[in-house]
Amino acid sequence: MKDKIVDTALFEDREDSFRKLLPFVNIDKKDLDNTIIIAISKAGTYLAYHLSKELKVKMNILLTEEILAPNNPELAIAIISETEEMVIHKPYIEAFGIDKDYIYSQAYHQYEDKVLKHIYRYRKGIPLEPLQGKNVILVDECIESGLTMMVALKSMIELDVRSLYVAVPILDKSIYPNLLTLCDGVFCPHQIDNYISIDYYYKNSKELDFNTVEKIIEDSGILEDHKHIKE
Repeated sequence: MKDKIVDTALFEDREDSFRKLLPFVNIDKKDLDNTIIIAISKAGTYLAYHLSKELKVKMNILLTEEILAPNNPELAIAIISETEEMVIHKPYIEAFGIDKDYIYSQAYHQYEDKVLKHIYRYRKGIPLEPLQGKNVILVDECIESGLTMMVALKSMIELDVRSLYVAVPILDKSIYPNLLTLCDGVFCPHQIDNYISIDYYYKNSKELDFNTVEKIIEDSGILEDHKHIKE
């Protein structure tokens, strides 16, 4: 199994994936003053932080929570964001005959029980800043089913951003056309047919722990920016 992971790996680690992603991020310099990088997962905070430093723009994080199938606690059938936007994986709910009332009920509970806690845990209770008229780049370390990225795109559209891009080192090629229906462009060095899992493409894909993510958020200035606004 180890040899298989090495043979299919495209990146040594997140630092390597960032180096390979960066040349693909093509934003007009005149738009940078009005641009913000937004991570859409814990894993995405590393790439978003370093991309924001490279481009010399602000960053933030969009918080979400999965809604799991009633008969399979490992299968995400929908996802809700902190802006209360939701995306449902229709093929799954049709295949398993899952009632939409169950999904909406779970979405309410997940938002109240988990998303709000995420906001306090990762942003000290600070709401997502106003993004109207901003150029937004959504960042993650991979796109597999596309649920998280799709709910992030939907959330940004509802927040009336000026332009919307996706930056990711690797994605499932089947998701690409759907992304382009909702955003202005996708920056990605690797589009994979029959995507398997992140462990096949990163030699080291160890999950970022809370302390690491917390430090990234503190260093990014997200909390400091809000403090200045309040003052």
